[in-house]
Amino acid sequence: MWTDSHCHLDAAEFDADRAAVIARARTAGVTQIVIPAVEAGNFEAVRVLAQQQDFVYALGIHPMYVMRAAEQDLSLLAETLEQHHGDPRLVAVGEIGLDFFVPGIDAELQQHFYLEQLKLARRFELPVILHVRRSADQLLAGLRRIPVRGGIAHAFNGSDQQARAFVDLGFKLGFGGTLTFDRSLQIRRLAAELPEEALVLETDAPDIPPHWLYKTAEQRAAGETARNEPAELPRIAQSLAELRGWTLAQTAAVTSANVRAALPRLPQP
Repeated sequence: MWTDSHCHLDAAEFDADRAAVIARARTAGVTQIVIPAVEAGNFEAVRVLAQQQDFVYALGIHPMYVMRAAEQDLSLLAETLEQHHGDPRLVAVGEIGLDFFVPGIDAELQQHFYLEQLKLARRFELPVILHVRRSADQLLAGLRRIPVRGGIAHAFNGSDQQARAFVDLGFKLGFGGTLTFDRSLQIRRLAAELPEEALVLETDAPDIPPHWLYKTAEQRAAGETARNEPAELPRIAQSLAELRGWTLAQTAAVTSANVRAALPRLPQP
C-alpha cells in the first residue's frame, strides 16, 4: 500500500533489530522501500538487503562521504552499475548531490563527484536520487548541464521556484518527518500547493524523525535516541493527507504511483 521512497535500512542503527523493523513496516502497510547507498563500502550491503527483503536499491556516493572517497570509488560505481544493470531492483543512481549546510566538506570535491555520477546516470539510463541541502540552485545547474532521466529530490526544503524547476526537469519531491512539524511552514505549504504528481513520501530512516519521535538537544545529551523507521510512514502521510484534504487511501495511491513514475524500474503492485 505504502512506498517509502528513501530509507537507509542498511544503517548500523538497525543492526540489532532489522528484522523486527521490517516486520513492523510491513504490518503498517509499507510494502516497498527504496534503499539508497551512501558510499562504495555499502554498495553490496544495500543490494543484498534489497534482494533478501524484496525491496529495491540505488547505488551512489553521498556528498557527506566524498571526503573519504577516492577516484577509484567512481570507477567501482561504474563497474557495479555495469554488473547489475540488468537487476530490476536497481532503480537509480543515489544518494548523490550537494550539501552546503554541513561545514568542512570540500565544495569542489562535492561538485566533482556529483557531476561524474550524473554522467553515470546518463550512461546507464537511470534516474537519480538527490541529496538537497542548501544546494538546490547548484544541483539544478548540474542537471541542466548533464540532463538525466529525472528522479527524486529527497527531503526537499527549497523555494517555490526551485521546487517547480525540479518538477520541470522530471523530478518528484520527497516529503517526510519534517512535514509533521507545525513550524515547518514552507515545507507544509509546498506539500499543500504543489501539483499532486510532484509528491512522494519518505522516512529517511533512521534520520529525520517526525515530531512524535523528536528529542531535544538536552534529551539527546542525556542519552535518549530518536530513531526513525519505515513503519512511521503512514502516520507521516496523515499530515500530507490533512494538508491536501485527501483520504489516507488516496494519499497512498497518489504517492506510490509518483514513486513508480520517478523510478520506472520499481515493480508494479
